Amino acid sequence: MLRFDIHMHARPAGLSPGETLVIDGRSLPTLDVPISARGQTFPITFEEVGERLEALPRMFFEPDGSFVWVSPQGPDDWQVDGVFYDRGGAVLFAELKGRCPADEFDRLLAACGWPATAVMMQLTRQAVFVDEATFREWATSVSSEKRTV
Repeated sequence: MLRFDIHMHARPAGLSPGETLVIDGRSLPTLDVPISARGQTFPITFEEVGERLEALPRMFFEPDGSFVWVSPQGPDDWQVDGVFYDRGGAVLFAELKGRCPADEFDRLLAACGWPATAVMMQLTRQAVFVDEATFREWATSVSSEKRTV
């Protein structure tokens, strides 16, 4: 299960590694993302993403880009809320918050053209950019900590 509060962006080519920071007792390799690179859009229109998201079961997508996606009822309930933002008709980034299994998260990413389109995440509370692999490790460890509390 992944637990997250992030902004998901298309990953520009040629990013340099940033600092490795210690956050919540864990080493976290970051990305150095210049401000000029943060405006890169996904190579898909806002309308296409909306259509793809609406095709997911139990997904409620609004025309303003906000959505909620829920699991079937059961012992491993999950939910993801968020908002997709656009610029010039293309998706600029998405705010995503919640928790879900990794395979369901993959379905959400696929609506934006992943894996052909590389992604990066900005951890909202920590205000750092990380690559997809680092994000998945982080989101899995955060989820594990929540279960043991």
